[in-house]
Amino acid sequence: MNVNRTTIFILRQRLHKTNTVSDRPRSGRPGCTTQRQDRNLVRNHMNNRFLSVSASASSRQTKGINNQLLSANTVRRRLSTSGIRARRPYIGPILIQRHRHHRTLWAQEHAA
Repeated sequence: MNVNRTTIFILRQRLHKTNTVSDRPRSGRPGCTTQRQDRNLVRNHMNNRFLSVSASASSRQTKGINNQLLSANTVRRRLSTSGIRARRPYIGPILIQRHRHHRTLWAQEHAA
């Protein structure tokens, strides 16, 4: 399996002790949004994806736990973890295979 024996031993102990091999919760800074708020944020962006709502605009409208406004970076991180990336639509001529072929021929004729 190409894994160290110690790793297998630790996972086996964890399986016998907790009936699962997943990591246990760790201490750390609590999140500023709940999972429900994260889902709502993603849903709002998916429903309004063509209105080009930015993360900073969403952060000004969204309140987290304790009614604090979220930072734009927090909104970007939540969207990024759900697989939504910021991208701009392609601006330019839409080329089909025939167009590409004719453009290449034209470029080769005029390059020499």
